[in-house]
Amino acid sequence: MENPVALAPSASGRVSGKNWKQQKTATVRSHLQDGVKTKSWEDRVAQTKKAHAIKKLQTELKDEKQAEKSPRPAKRLQRSAAASRRTS
Repeated sequence: MENPVALAPSASGRVSGKNWKQQKTATVRSHLQDGVKTKSWEDRVAQTKKAHAIKKLQTELKDEKQAEKSPRPAKRLQRSAAASRRTS
């Protein structure tokens, strides 16, 4: 028998022979949003404050509109009750 062919050593010793397997690498944190990766903390805080202020204004306007609408049914009931007293 002649000299055996020397095999190239692998990183972990034994090789499976499946050269189609990809080499494992560190996880890439691709689930982070672009804003988190690029913007500074001050920018994010300012944007959050602005969003809170807009939301607060929207709720105030919504409450005012609801307050304007709420006395209408009560006034209508009072008028109808007064009308029924007048007719009877």
